[in-house]
Amino acid sequence: MGKPTGFIDYKREYPSDLAPQERILHWKEFHRPFTEESLQIQGARCMDCGIPFCHTGQFIHGMTAGCPINNLIPEWNDLVYRGMWKEALKRLLYTNNFPEFTGRVCPAPCEGSCTAGLNGEAVAIKSIELEIIEKGFREGWIKPHQPPERTGKTVAVIGSGPAGLACADTLNQSGHQVVVFERSERLGGLLMNGIPNMKLDKSIVKRRTDLMAAEGILFRKKTEVGVDYPAEQLLSEFDAVVICGGATKPRDLQVEGRDLAGIHFAMDFLHANTRNLMGGSLWDDQPLTISARGQNVVVIGGGDTGTDCVATSLRHGCRKLAQFEIMPQPPLERQADNPWPEWPKTYKMDYGQEEAEAVYGRDPRYYEILTKRFVGDDDGHVREVHTVNVEWVFGENGRPVPREIQGTEHVWKADLVLLAMGFLGPEDQLLEKMNIERDQRSNVKTNNGSYATNVPGVFSAGDMRRGQSLVVWAIQEGRAAAEEVDQYLMLSE
Repeated sequence: MGKPTGFIDYKREYPSDLAPQERILHWKEFHRPFTEESLQIQGARCMDCGIPFCHTGQFIHGMTAGCPINNLIPEWNDLVYRGMWKEALKRLLYTNNFPEFTGRVCPAPCEGSCTAGLNGEAVAIKSIELEIIEKGFREGWIKPHQPPERTGKTVAVIGSGPAGLACADTLNQSGHQVVVFERSERLGGLLMNGIPNMKLDKSIVKRRTDLMAAEGILFRKKTEVGVDYPAEQLLSEFDAVVICGGATKPRDLQVEGRDLAGIHFAMDFLHANTRNLMGGSLWDDQPLTISARGQNVVVIGGGDTGTDCVATSLRHGCRKLAQFEIMPQPPLERQADNPWPEWPKTYKMDYGQEEAEAVYGRDPRYYEILTKRFVGDDDGHVREVHTVNVEWVFGENGRPVPREIQGTEHVWKADLVLLAMGFLGPEDQLLEKMNIERDQRSNVKTNNGSYATNVPGVFSAGDMRRGQSLVVWAIQEGRAAAEEVDQYLMLSE
């Protein structure tokens, strides 16, 4: 590396964010960018560690360790340190179709496996990645790139989320004609509709899809395959089909009072908010479909989606807010059973919790809480959430299970309840119409190491195949499926 002692000479820096009290007043991204000079210093912290784990992308004890798309992190860190930004961009784009997305929304498992973080703080990989791609756009280095020749093969990609876009982009650059079907009025899937604007500005998504269209990819919006377009028509019109519809079936909470008004799935809440923002300002006369303004909000679920619900509710102007997590609070430091290079299962506050603390004086999360029932008013609208604390004990099968603690029952005021407990798998309609086999988890069934379904010429990638996961895993799946489809197409001549 250019600076062998950089990890000793320099401390890690974090981007300075807008203050929580200021950023909850708008929907803009709130991370302030580093200067180029600061990022060059951060690049110098990348060690000549011999065997880097940051780019491995493997599973250890069920968690992602390292980058799933195998980004060449030490290479572009060194190039940034040397001021060779254009060369760094080339190395970054070699493995990552959309660094502008991962640089914003990825939880950075690469940093969890950084060797510098073994006894100190990890390299600021995510910040460096984002600046490389954004500098590429600012400098005009990123331009539409049409493949030199076309193969004459056509591919339909169903879904324009990160897996579908990565698959379409890779296939297009291989020379195939790609048509992407998207049932929504806007492209991007989860990137557009599920992730709030303050985490990923929607102009960033549109910038990328506009570039892909200029490179020859055809997009058919507001077209749901199986509804607006016959599913049986796909294989007669296209040489191959890749289904990337995501895992969009939410996990429900079937307890007493679930049918009361004011209880919504998190994604319905977030989708509605984005639709309204794209059509006008929150402060316009047009009302939100689901508003938290002046409401007592309870978010059930402690993951990223729950955090997004917290942050969105605060921007609506909710009255009070609580977030429930059934699992115990993570420890402050790595435990003996969670060694490096595993993802560190430690306590941390995401942006939504930081904002809630600034408003209410505490982290909004309550741990080891089990929801027992919802209680409503005479009009059938939710007004209370009844809970009990739990402790985790080992059950008969040797796995930990929650056990209620007597005397810890509690009643919470609630006018709006948001269920953010994850997803069970893909929707059924299209897969049933196409006679696609499913696995035990209801995901699309494929052989190990393959993306091909039981229907010849039909492939699948992303959350629809692997289950709910990270955006970076969706990109990896889309790229890998595209390579398999390319081989299938070229061998079928």
